[in-house]
Amino acid sequence: MTKKQRKRLLTLLKILISAALIYFIFNKINLKDVLTILKTSNLFYLFIAFLLVIFSKVTASFRLNLYFHEIGVQLTQKSNLKLYILGMFYNLFLPGGIGGDAYKGFIIKKKYEVKTKRVISILLLDRLSGMLLLFIFACTLSIPLKESILNNFKWAFIIGIPLSITIFYFLNKRFFNYVFPVFWKSAGYSALVQFSQLLAIWFILKALAIELDTIAYLFIFLISSIVSVLPLTIGGIGSREVTFLYGAKWLNLDTNTSVSISLVFFLITALISLTGMYYHLKKPKLEVISN
Repeated sequence: MTKKQRKRLLTLLKILISAALIYFIFNKINLKDVLTILKTSNLFYLFIAFLLVIFSKVTASFRLNLYFHEIGVQLTQKSNLKLYILGMFYNLFLPGGIGGDAYKGFIIKKKYEVKTKRVISILLLDRLSGMLLLFIFACTLSIPLKESILNNFKWAFIIGIPLSITIFYFLNKRFFNYVFPVFWKSAGYSALVQFSQLLAIWFILKALAIELDTIAYLFIFLISSIVSVLPLTIGGIGSREVTFLYGAKWLNLDTNTSVSISLVFFLITALISLTGMYYHLKKPKLEVISN
């Protein structure tokens, strides 16, 4: 089997998994109730959530550019943002061709004299930095949750916060010393990214008139964000919704409401990612900072 055939097979498998998960979800919820929840949502709060998600994406692009600069790719932030938006579009809408991260790595390697290993490393570190803060925020929000299945494991979540930071710190220092100087700055950007997305979810809750169990829904969102990063489905479609579905069941929440939150966040993200079509049709010209 050729590399191209394996890629097509993997894409087909992701599509099948996404379709199966979506079918499973809609058989577990009341679709009419979900549509009613969405139709009665507050558009003003949804608009604020939309702006917060945009802010999180722009901030994430700043974080990635930190890593680019450390390996000698002095992209202007404007050029980097264009490349980042295009990568978002590829991640969500063209997963069968070439993923967003793979495309960014290909372009950087092609245009600038930089080692392939280092390009791959910083793209991986960029993802891991985001996941670290997702984990930290999830552990933090798990502590005030009451009457849940998590009560017996709160000690593990408390220990997990400093332990995860320590492990990630020393892994960066030991194996990725060429980007280690921006460790704390990238972590700061990651914290801002995840916090702004949590705020977006909070406004989505307000838009859907959900006043109770706010922390529980925010916790489920963080876990779903970690799950959606795993390359199991198309753009995370299905995996995030399944996490919201079972998270609601485990924490004794309304499943229809929980899935509605996930769908609204996905639609906002998809709408923002769709703007990358412009740079797909007209490839962005990458510029570097002049000395």
